[in-house]
Amino acid sequence: MIFLGLVVVLAAIVVGVAVVLGNTGEAQMTMFGDGVPGVTEQWHVFMAGAVVTIVLMSGLMIAALGFRRAMNMRRELRDLRDEHEESLQTLEMERRRLQQALAQTRRRGGPDQPSVPAQRVAPN
Repeated sequence: MIFLGLVVVLAAIVVGVAVVLGNTGEAQMTMFGDGVPGVTEQWHVFMAGAVVTIVLMSGLMIAALGFRRAMNMRRELRDLRDEHEESLQTLEMERRRLQQALAQTRRRGGPDQPSVPAQRVAPN
């Protein structure tokens, strides 16, 4: 793909140079109803069009990169939201399991056993 892109760029450059060299007659360019100073030949008009095209393509490329970045950020935020939701569900299930285990321990122990086991002290 890269090679094909370079071939297309090279072909465009060759065609542009051929147009510039082939058009040597006089020309006049107007913009918004006024003549543009310094534009006296056809290749000047062609070069002005080339510059406008480059600016247009640069703007489109910047917009496309911005759009891609926004889409990547949305995708990442969605993935983080899903991961957070899964984490909350896992924690909720663990809490329920621990509550059931605590309830079973309290039922087995009876009223004379403490509900919280005593802490063991490690010997020094």
